[in-house]
Amino acid sequence: MKNKKIISIPKYFIHLGMILILLTVFLTVDSSSSLLINQKIVNNTKLSNTSFSYKMNDANIIEDLEANKIVYDGMTIVELTNKLNRVLKSDLTNYGYTYASKSLEYGVDPYVAVSITLLESGCGNGSCSSLTKYCHNVGGMKGAPGCNGGSFASFSTMEEGIDRFISNLARNYYAYGLDTPEKMNHKYAESTEWARKVNNYIERIKNA
Repeated sequence: MKNKKIISIPKYFIHLGMILILLTVFLTVDSSSSLLINQKIVNNTKLSNTSFSYKMNDANIIEDLEANKIVYDGMTIVELTNKLNRVLKSDLTNYGYTYASKSLEYGVDPYVAVSITLLESGCGNGSCSSLTKYCHNVGGMKGAPGCNGGSFASFSTMEEGIDRFISNLARNYYAYGLDTPEKMNHKYAESTEWARKVNNYIERIKNA
C-alpha cells in the first residue's frame, strides 16, 4: 500500500483565514449593534419633526444628538426638544427640535424664543394666527416679501420662519445685550405688559 502524501498548508494561510473570519464576525455584530442603538434612540425620543427626522442617520446621529451631552438647563438635546414640544401646539406641533437646535446655534435662550413665538403667533392659546399658519411668520417680524402684500414678512416654510426669527433675536437683540424679556420689551413691543406675558410662557415651559 502506497503512503498517502499529506499536503501541508502554510501557517500564514491559516492565520489569514482566522483573521478574515474574526473580521467578518466583528463587522456583523458592530453593524447590528449600531442599528439597535439608533433604533433605541429613535424610539425613546418620540419625535416626528421633519427637520429632526432628516438628521436621524448614522453619519449625524452622534453630532446632532450626543444623547448624554447636557446642552441647556440640565437637559440633553432630546430632552429639551421633548420639553418644547409639550407646549408647541397647532401649526407648531413637533417643531421643538428646530427651536432647540437653532437657539443653541445662534446663542439664544430657547425658552425665550419659544415664549415670544407663543405670544406673538397666538399659538399659545391653542390656535395660531393666519400670519403663522399661512406665511410661517412665528415672531411678528416685518419685512419683504410681505405676507399677502402686507408689512409682515412671509417665509417659504416653517423651518425658514423659525430660523429667521431666532437669527433676528441673535443679531438685533442678544448682540446688544437685550437677552431677557424685560430688556427686549421697549424694542420689541409697544405694550409694557409684553415682558410679563413672555415670562408667563417661560414659566409654562419650565413646568411642562
